[in-house]
Amino acid sequence: MNQQHYDVVVIGAGISGAALFFELARYTDIKNIAILEKYNAPATLNSKGTSNSQTIHCGDIETNYTLEKAKKVKKTADMIVKYGLMQNAQNKFMFSHQKMALGVGDIECEYMKQRYEEFKELYPYIKFFDKTKIKEIEPKVALGADGINDRKENIVAMGVEQGEVFTTVDYGKMSQSLIEQGQLQGKNTLVEFNKEVTKIEKKDDVFHIYTTDYKEYTAKAVVVNAGAHSLFLAHRMGVGLDKSCWPVAGSFYLTKQKILNGKVYMVQNPKLPFAALHGDPDLLADMNTRFGPTALVIPKLERYKGLKSVPEFFETLKFDKVVAKITLNMFKDPTIRNYVLYNYLFELPFINKALFVKDARKIVPSLKTSDIYYASGFGGVRPQVIDKKVGELMLGEASINEVDGIIFNMTPSPGATSCLGNALRDTKAICEYLGARFDEDRLNTELL
Repeated sequence: MNQQHYDVVVIGAGISGAALFFELARYTDIKNIAILEKYNAPATLNSKGTSNSQTIHCGDIETNYTLEKAKKVKKTADMIVKYGLMQNAQNKFMFSHQKMALGVGDIECEYMKQRYEEFKELYPYIKFFDKTKIKEIEPKVALGADGINDRKENIVAMGVEQGEVFTTVDYGKMSQSLIEQGQLQGKNTLVEFNKEVTKIEKKDDVFHIYTTDYKEYTAKAVVVNAGAHSLFLAHRMGVGLDKSCWPVAGSFYLTKQKILNGKVYMVQNPKLPFAALHGDPDLLADMNTRFGPTALVIPKLERYKGLKSVPEFFETLKFDKVVAKITLNMFKDPTIRNYVLYNYLFELPFINKALFVKDARKIVPSLKTSDIYYASGFGGVRPQVIDKKVGELMLGEASINEVDGIIFNMTPSPGATSCLGNALRDTKAICEYLGARFDEDRLNTELL
């Protein structure tokens, strides 16, 4: 196919870009759609199974979600399940495990009881587990340091048992599925890999997209779903200059055998903007338990891809007095400062496992350093966006649409869970801009 002009070009073939490509192809009358990916396959960065916890974050056990946020996230999480069922993806890229949010100690137990009462109407399937029930379904959580007797602290949890709901997705495989399904919709589609975009500009209502191999693509509309590089490309276009970002990497530790039967999350410290440590059965490690993530601020937009993104990080950071002030204010809080600095120790050989196990024992008291190993090559980068106008760190997704016809998206967690919901938002915007038809009834029937 020699055609280089498209109605819509999507940049980035991770889960967010793949979801948009699919929805544009299936639910609109837009005829010419392209997706350009920097690397040689879909989902090689943050959507890859090793880079995230493989969780459908629907809000039932994520204690950092308010009820209002949970309502929004649940709707998009349900779309993930609907798509998986539509593709018969059960036990292919979508799985059901038991899961729970664990309260340890009297204060957390009381909090969990209150949270259960608040959230059970939104999640009718959710159950409340006492220590006896926890011992039945997650024995290593209920047993003490000796692995024989019950742990001394009071523990309760809210969650679901095996087979009741879908909890786990390999977002890398799902990305591949979305792109393949998009190509089957009878449209003129282009899927191109090894196409690193360096610059986008708008001339006479047409967007010109330039890549490192000196190719040029033109489009009526563009959506950039390129992780932290979305902000990088926005800045190069001269938009989004009121935003900066700190990339936060998450590392994981794997167990040498299956220790947990399902997902076990802990109560979030409300002062910390990062996810609390949790344990998950890992789809890519024979269902052995993966503990994490850590939270590591790094001067790179991508992890495990060499040093190329280091200067790109500094170009995107655009360090100035405002960024310095926001960062300094965060580090003035001893809870945040100590947490960030402490997480660097989890990367140091010889001492990292002992320190990490100390924290993970809140979930499994009998866990030993010999039970785990550093998961080399696991973990991705989440762009934590700084809003210079507001003067604070934005905890969640951010979109830049200052120029008509182009959208730049940054989607830290739960970006994968929200991919189809975010794609719905952008599909509507693109159709409105192009005057295209959007078959909302069909989407509602299939995904909502």
